[in-house]
Amino acid sequence: MKKSRLLSSLLLVLTALIWGSAFVAQRVGLDYAGPLAFNGVRSLIGAAVLVPVWLLFRPRSGVDRKKTLRAGAVCGVILFAAANLQQAGLAYTEVGKAGFITTFYIILVPILSVFARKKPAPFLWIAVALALCGLWFLCMQPGAFTVGRGDLMELGCAFFFSLQIMVIDRYAETADGVLLSCVQFAVSGVLSLLASIFLEAPDFRVLFRGWAPLLYTGVLSCGVGYTLQILGQKHLHPTVASLLMSLESTFSVLAGWLILHQALSARELAGCGFMLAAVVLAQLSPSGKPKEGPAAP
Repeated sequence: MKKSRLLSSLLLVLTALIWGSAFVAQRVGLDYAGPLAFNGVRSLIGAAVLVPVWLLFRPRSGVDRKKTLRAGAVCGVILFAAANLQQAGLAYTEVGKAGFITTFYIILVPILSVFARKKPAPFLWIAVALALCGLWFLCMQPGAFTVGRGDLMELGCAFFFSLQIMVIDRYAETADGVLLSCVQFAVSGVLSLLASIFLEAPDFRVLFRGWAPLLYTGVLSCGVGYTLQILGQKHLHPTVASLLMSLESTFSVLAGWLILHQALSARELAGCGFMLAAVVLAQLSPSGKPKEGPAAP
């Protein structure tokens, strides 16, 4: 069991590494296409990659396929908004900041759950305070009360990701998780491509020159990352699993620094520290049962 837990932990750290470094690939993808076109193609790639995963891991009983398809369609619409806000925001902010601001969804989920009459975690309001401090240091310009355009987009992305998680939570017990994810990527991809045709007039010859970021975000971030998450969570307590996957934000900072040479200021690094502390606290619920782990970016 110790070897299984260690292997599972390593798989989830690798998942967080893939998801965190995917922010770099997404930023590079902006050199080849607008946010809508890039997300459209990479989401459809992700859906295609998840088909064999579903065939391999699909449950034989205990799932409601109709509810799964319905939930996948709803999540796909929400993911369309979240992913494209995230992608558009990367044109105006550093990937490390984007990674940490996106993790604000982990704080928003328990806050929104209060409106669904669910008892909040005992440390929720402390986590909220820490997250607000983190966002202040990350987003507010020194000496001015202004927030950058990209930071606002990433906050919007975090809000929509929190809605997506709440929809998944509602159908979690009876839905087929892999099929739901496959459907949501397909719906988001189709909506993104349709919107790109009207709003971006994409040149797909240029887009496919960016095959490397497309394949990285489509195959690795969506397909491989989601598969590793399924395998990694089998032998770990959900709290441990979700905390390991929240390392995604830390890896986004490291990837932005190593690959794109985007260094954060001491103020912004302090904001990252506050956000990381808030994320850890927000994972814990009154019963000891943590919230769901992060979804693939």
